[in-house]
Amino acid sequence: MLKCILDMNANDGNIRGSVTKGVDGFMEWTVAIAGAVIAILIVRIFWYERKNKAELLQRLKMEWGKRPERKYDYEEFENISHYFRNRSENRFFIDDITWNDLDMDSIFMMLNNTQSSIGESCLYDMLRTPEYDMAVLAERSRLADYFRENEKERLELQRIFRGIGRTKAISITDYVYRLKDIGSRSNRSHYVMILIMCVSAGLLFVRPEWGISCLVISIVVSILNYYKTKAEIEPYIISLKYVMKILKAADQMEKLRIVEIEHYLDRISSARKRFVKFRRNSFLLMSGNGMGGSLADVFMDYVRMIFHVDLIKFNIMVVEVKRYMDDIECLFETIGILEATIATGSFRESLPYYAVPVLSTDKDAFLNVESVFHPLIDDPVANGISETRSVLLTGSNASGKSTFLKTLAISAILAQTVYTTPARSYSGVCSRIYSSMTLKDDLSNNESYYMAEIRSLKRILDQADSSIPVLCFIDEVLRGTNTVERIAASAQILKRLCGEHVLCFAATHDVELTHILEGYYSNYHFQEEVADGDVRFDYRIYSGRAVSRNAIKLLGIMGFEDVMIKNAEKAAEDFINDGMWTMLA
Repeated sequence: MLKCILDMNANDGNIRGSVTKGVDGFMEWTVAIAGAVIAILIVRIFWYERKNKAELLQRLKMEWGKRPERKYDYEEFENISHYFRNRSENRFFIDDITWNDLDMDSIFMMLNNTQSSIGESCLYDMLRTPEYDMAVLAERSRLADYFRENEKERLELQRIFRGIGRTKAISITDYVYRLKDIGSRSNRSHYVMILIMCVSAGLLFVRPEWGISCLVISIVVSILNYYKTKAEIEPYIISLKYVMKILKAADQMEKLRIVEIEHYLDRISSARKRFVKFRRNSFLLMSGNGMGGSLADVFMDYVRMIFHVDLIKFNIMVVEVKRYMDDIECLFETIGILEATIATGSFRESLPYYAVPVLSTDKDAFLNVESVFHPLIDDPVANGISETRSVLLTGSNASGKSTFLKTLAISAILAQTVYTTPARSYSGVCSRIYSSMTLKDDLSNNESYYMAEIRSLKRILDQADSSIPVLCFIDEVLRGTNTVERIAASAQILKRLCGEHVLCFAATHDVELTHILEGYYSNYHFQEEVADGDVRFDYRIYSGRAVSRNAIKLLGIMGFEDVMIKNAEKAAEDFINDGMWTMLA
């Protein structure tokens, strides 16, 4: 019997030993497999990061020097302009009439090879506010050339700026600036609610029935207050998240060692250091909403709803933003300048040729341009002009007058903003730039075309006595009224716009003005050739007033009746000879 018992114990020991070895082996295999899975995941993460980085760099290389193909909706474009509009007080800017006349939105889109909302907002602001400090313009040009010539450094910065990204739905600057206007937000109510819940939890051990009721009620009230407050601050949370992205980009930029932009990197680093408290525990606000789907995310969402930890952190971050708003503006401006000048470098690369303008700060207005072209036109015809006097342009419709005016005006704006002109050479005086060209009736304000036109002209006349030079462009002066009064009034307005500090370029069909104003304006014209039933324009500018009249001939080319054309030609000839119109039978 004893022997049997001993044999049984021995067998049990062998079985337990085998089981233990089996369990140990299983655990070893489990750990090995888990380790392998983790290693594979880490490798895949690094591989995807490297792959995404390589693809991004390749995309940035392909986009360089090309006209951006990005599409904009109205709301997105409106949001881009808000940074400019928030800063437009107490400085000269290109007004809406001039901006719209010249279709500067399209010029902006042509330049906008930026990667973030900051970059495109600052580029838009730059184009709207001509610069008069030659040192500032020269620095923009230096940066643009540096980024053209140093691809590695440019790509590294562009990759960082892409990480900041864009916010299409809202204007970041609106909400960041509005944080200054938020009243003092105390965390007292949140702390009181947390205290009530703690007391209610304590009651569970003394009076359970009271404790449960108080705890449930306090949690429900806390959650309701949470969603009410969260809805009020949600747009600002988006802004704070964007500020965090900017600070992350600042961290990355601090690691760069680029001597040529050291001054900008130092400014970014100095501003970044102010936000230590702002960033501490920011994950409480920045993550969440259970979007990741993990148990940890869901758990943290309930913690936020019940204990308001993200709302408490929001109030702390708002205080820090208000305290260091100047540093946030410094980050916006500094990063924006670097992005805008990178975009300028890409714009220069995209042009067949360009000129760095030679600008004077003298008071006497002048303009000298050689082979200037409109940057939005495919296969454009280049023209040149050199004048110290104002200019009258004549010629038939579609001959090139309006396009030439817009070309000069756009070049003048680009000269004083991105220090780049679509020309072989450009020299002029730093000026305030205005136009009055493509006006429309304002039916919402019950304003006729003529009223809109004279209002537009008046704003230019108001600047004529300024000591700062004015460069203005007017297409068809007073086209909204009758011939006699148009010529009489136009002559006086144009005479007023040819002072020593004003250079006016005006297009007109009224050849009479070229004689009336010959002592004040230089005459130039565009011409066309009508032959073989077709009209041909060469779109080149010529000295002197237009001498040909082809409007009636064009009617024939378009298929109008011959008798109508002959009668019109005879009536025009009679008027030229007699100064009288013949009454039609």
